[in-house]
Amino acid sequence: MKEIALHIMDIAENGISAGASLIRILVNEDRQNNLLTVEIEDNGRGMPAEMLAQVTDPFITSRTTRRVGLGLSLLQAAAQRCEGEFKLESELGKGTRTFASFQYDHIDRAPVGDMAGTLTVLMMGNPNIDFNYTHQVDKKEFTLDTAELRKEMEGFSMTDPTVMVHLTRTIRNAVSELRINTNKGDTDDKS
Repeated sequence: MKEIALHIMDIAENGISAGASLIRILVNEDRQNNLLTVEIEDNGRGMPAEMLAQVTDPFITSRTTRRVGLGLSLLQAAAQRCEGEFKLESELGKGTRTFASFQYDHIDRAPVGDMAGTLTVLMMGNPNIDFNYTHQVDKKEFTLDTAELRKEMEGFSMTDPTVMVHLTRTIRNAVSELRINTNKGDTDDKS
């Protein structure tokens, strides 16, 4: 995939398909330690141990609509290609946690990409699911919690196009601000 945000969308959609009511997404750009980590956790059905053992095989999927499941295997390959690691943990009835890390400045690392667009698509398509998104860059952090937003936006729908445009801009601006290095004035041009 051309962006890590697209991997995140794919993994989040897996959780939604597994009946999750909460998807937690953490993106940590630790430039000082040359590390990018991504964690997606859901409270869906989880997977049995036998499925967990083979789920990164691109020719295995739990879906009945197609015979292959490339998402997890592509994320695993991307992490390993960039001197990172990939971990998948799941427990039946409790959910699944996907973790991937990447050497931040690795030449083959895809850009983080459009997290605002990814989150907007996920929220618009799944208005009854709570998303908790945290994006960290070095020691700075931005968090968006749709459960809290719903409380604050009484009378407004999360699927209202005006609300979505505002949220997209807010996320995009917040992530951009995080990347500004106040000491050097530069930004991550890969993302």
